[in-house]
Amino acid sequence: MEGASSPEIDPLGRLEERVLQAAAQVATLRREAAEARALAAKLSEEVASLRGERQQVRVRIEKLLGKMDELGAA
Repeated sequence: MEGASSPEIDPLGRLEERVLQAAAQVATLRREAAEARALAAKLSEEVASLRGERQQVRVRIEKLLGKMDELGAA
C-alpha cells in the first residue's frame, strides 16, 4: 500500500514545491520592483537638483554677460 500512496504524495509534493518557488519568485520580484522605484525616485531627485544648478549657472552667466556689455558700452 505504501507504493500505491507514494505516487499520490509525490505529485502533491512537487506541486507544493512549485507553489513555494512561485511565492519566492513573487517576493523577489516585489523586492526588485521596490528597489527600482527607489532608484527611480533618487534619479528623479538628482535630475531636479541638476536642473536647479543649471538654472543658477545660467543666471550667473547672464549677469556676467550683462556686466561685460556695460563695460563694452562705456
